[in-house]
Amino acid sequence: MTKIEMDAIVNAANTSLMGGGGVDGAIHKAGGKAILEACIKIRNQRGGCAVGEAVATTGGNLKCRYVIHTVGPVWNGGSNNEEEKLRNCYKNSLLQAESKKVISIAFPNISTGIYKYPKDSACIIAVEEVSKYLLNKESRIKKVVFVCFDEENFELYKNELKRF
Repeated sequence: MTKIEMDAIVNAANTSLMGGGGVDGAIHKAGGKAILEACIKIRNQRGGCAVGEAVATTGGNLKCRYVIHTVGPVWNGGSNNEEEKLRNCYKNSLLQAESKKVISIAFPNISTGIYKYPKDSACIIAVEEVSKYLLNKESRIKKVVFVCFDEENFELYKNELKRF
């Protein structure tokens, strides 16, 4: 995620927006002080970012203009509206991208790392929500890339995208 050249990349953030492990930590580390400062400003204004919501910051030192931070749900067996929350991550990230006049955007595999969302279900949700958004709106976004963390996710996305 930290090396991809797009208008925006999506960060699988935590509610504090202060960086963490995985994708979030890598983005904060590579993006530098400007991203953290922007996150602190957002946190001071709104108290962070709720699960399913999204906020945008500068891309800092990254090869993107914006980082869109979204907070995915922690998997609790599906009994805590995890599917709706994950769908909202994609919808709200795309809305943030549109508001910034983004043409290209890259998504990680939201919630499939330490949040333990089942990778197959998360993949279907990601592809459905992005496809639905792009097909049902006059979207400025012309390029979407799913950046897969591992071979398992890569195969899931490759197969799911064949349907579209």
